[in-house]
Amino acid sequence: MSDPTFPALHGRPASGWLNDPNGLCRFGDRWHVFFQHNPDAPTHGSITWGHVSSTDLLHWREEPVALRPRPGEVDAAGCWSGCVVDDDGTPTALYTAVREHASDAWATLARGDAELRTWVQGPPVVARPDDPEVAEVRDPFAFAFGGRRYVVQGAGRPEPGARPRLLVHDASDLEHWLPAGTLLDDTDPVAATVAAADIWECPNLFPLDGRWVLLLSLWRAERPGEGTLAGVRYLLGDLRPDPDTGAPRFVAESGGTLDSGPAFYAPQVLVQPDRVLLWGWSWELDRSADQVAAAGWAGSLTFPRELVITEGALVDRPARELTALRREPLDAGAPIDVPAFELEADGLLGLSLRTGDRDQPVLEPGGAGPGPLRVLVDGSMIEIFGPTGSRTTRAYPAEDSVWVVSGPATGWVLGLP
Repeated sequence: MSDPTFPALHGRPASGWLNDPNGLCRFGDRWHVFFQHNPDAPTHGSITWGHVSSTDLLHWREEPVALRPRPGEVDAAGCWSGCVVDDDGTPTALYTAVREHASDAWATLARGDAELRTWVQGPPVVARPDDPEVAEVRDPFAFAFGGRRYVVQGAGRPEPGARPRLLVHDASDLEHWLPAGTLLDDTDPVAATVAAADIWECPNLFPLDGRWVLLLSLWRAERPGEGTLAGVRYLLGDLRPDPDTGAPRFVAESGGTLDSGPAFYAPQVLVQPDRVLLWGWSWELDRSADQVAAAGWAGSLTFPRELVITEGALVDRPARELTALRREPLDAGAPIDVPAFELEADGLLGLSLRTGDRDQPVLEPGGAGPGPLRVLVDGSMIEIFGPTGSRTTRAYPAEDSVWVVSGPATGWVLGLP
């Protein structure tokens, strides 16, 4: 029997754990999405880099696992988040190698073949800083500035009251990074207000519409060593050369929340000539360990999204290719019992999941604000897009569940073309 909660159109393996998207890239005619993955269980452990690819952002092909922990090596406890760059035609992964635990993590390099299916993992490429304020460093992300390639990493301490920062390295030679100081820390008043955290994770830095955009995922400590994933913030600003070294320094001018939902974290972007694409990680909500074990899978990627700056704010919207998933019109005025569908509305729209005599509200009328809305549902994944941004949440249909819409809306059944 099929699992009515499984997001079949989102491009993930049929089983196992999934978290952060990694290594977004395009080589030849294929899009490649890597992600944190435990293929053996729906729990976080023995993290590898899973891999799917596509020619159209609709049909996803599961590829062999790319990076694996190596016993006795620097990544013995896991291959955590990072990026993929094109190094003179060679796909090259820059990733966080964890030897034993998060405080023993190193930036490491791996070289891939032309199909991005076979990888050779190497040694660390940069030393950890000798700084008591920087207990944990992770999530390398590459960008270009001033004709050179740099890599930014998130950093901080897993303790209440710690001071987050972003470290930057000159990675013109990918096998020998040169530390280039601090890209940003909490002495920046906008960053300190908008993105308060103890560790900044998964930094993404990229140009968009004449601005520099910085994405930060917030790790906030509840007690030493234990914390909460507290959402994703964006900062709009400027990237300026350090007057002494020429290394980049980010100056924030404004910022806000990227996706206001309760199940969105650790996004990564892919900068293309005509747009910036983004995928995020959506975790399970209100699902017990027994339910996850019975399902055999946990975590999903979001649908691909495009980023734009509108009226001074960063907004994400469904990638343009996703309209090709619309198969046939749907009567949104009647209960919906298909596994995947889309709604469009101009005005107040409500959505709930009805199972037996219980209704679970998913979107309250007016909850996404005024203006045009798009809602994409795929199994348990719900992605809501309005004029001011997105909201990602989860709800888990049973075999006899139906979705109930309130307010006028146009609908489509979704499926692969």
